[in-house]
Amino acid sequence: MTNFTALQATFTKYDVSTRLQNLNNHLKQIQSLSQDSTNNETVESLIRETMYFIEWISPYVEFDHAFELVNLGRFLTRWLFSLEETCNNATSKSRVNQELSTWAESVSKMSQLLVVG
Repeated sequence: MTNFTALQATFTKYDVSTRLQNLNNHLKQIQSLSQDSTNNETVESLIRETMYFIEWISPYVEFDHAFELVNLGRFLTRWLFSLEETCNNATSKSRVNQELSTWAESVSKMSQLLVVG
């Protein structure tokens, strides 16, 4: 089990742009690992960590970005409740992977905006 207090202390010491990059990396890792249903336990754990990351980023970004991150959290929560079923269905897996790709791209853009702006 992850020690979320220690994880939070480590994660929040970085600036928001770096946190968003870490979130993006997590999304890509989830996308990669979810290709193999034997990784469901690891994927579930990463999704839960990612939801904490969202919680630790959202208060520090503009409202529109926070809203977007909350919607990402909602997507991950819905997927978490049907993880095994989704990972065992090729069509569902493909749809989730496409959505993860879209979210990763969105988070990446968000982090770049913070660096530039």
